[in-house]
Amino acid sequence: MMNSSKSAYLDYFGRIHGILLYKKFIEYWNDVETFEARPDDLVIVTYPKSGTTWVSEIVYMIYTEGDVEKCKEDTIFNRIPYLECRTENVMNGVKQLKQMASPRIVKSHLPPELLPVSFWEKNCKIIYVCRNAKDVVVSYYYFFLMVTANPDPGSFQDFVEKFMDGEVPYGSWYKHTKSWWEKRTNPQVLFIFYEDMKENIRKEVMRLIEFLGRKASDELVDKIIKHTSFQEMKNNPSTNYTTLPDEVMNQKVSAFMRKGIAGDWKNYFTVALNEKFDIHYEQQMKGSTLKLRTEI
Repeated sequence: MMNSSKSAYLDYFGRIHGILLYKKFIEYWNDVETFEARPDDLVIVTYPKSGTTWVSEIVYMIYTEGDVEKCKEDTIFNRIPYLECRTENVMNGVKQLKQMASPRIVKSHLPPELLPVSFWEKNCKIIYVCRNAKDVVVSYYYFFLMVTANPDPGSFQDFVEKFMDGEVPYGSWYKHTKSWWEKRTNPQVLFIFYEDMKENIRKEVMRLIEFLGRKASDELVDKIIKHTSFQEMKNNPSTNYTTLPDEVMNQKVSAFMRKGIAGDWKNYFTVALNEKFDIHYEQQMKGSTLKLRTEI
């Protein structure tokens, strides 16, 4: 029984440089690999379910100088295309980006070694958002349940095991975060934490504005904080993914904007699973100076 469910799960994915990814992404990998960056491109990178949409909307607000109406003109996945995403006809990040006027904001979940080399050559600015692994795995599990293109993740316990083994799209969370953490000394890379954003959004918005070389004013920062609050974004069709049909994302199963909190993992991890996870985490993160908070 175990084998059949495991193979059914893995049937959905392939591997690129050892990392599990959707087959369609891999089929068109050459388009990603040869992607031509422009010097003024900005890349927002995360491991999935780490606050990508939140940071993207904040950045878009900075780019439009707080113009809420401009932000609502189109959905976030059209304003900030998802680089490596590819489905038959619906999503094509590379194509969207090629047709876009500069300055472009690019979304990606790739580890540094898979990010198109052109971004490094052109010295583009990159923002990496990191979120604690326990909250990521809970969010990822619910995402798996509601995205119809994903296989059945099994029980939460099963999915946590897959996550620990790196048998989920984008592979090991541990490797992903550690390899991006190594890049933080590059002045073109800003490494931020989801938990810090939850704790003091004003401070993190100021950091983002500064990193992007823009002028900060109290009025702009206030506007950004209001527009990108969880409740606002959850109710905003241009950020909450409700424009996608149920056949793609079934939000009746779970909302795309689910809770947006730190520490939600406590509602899902059993004591035994938590102990197992902690031991594994220590092993995986050994020697890394990257420290995350699992609650605020």
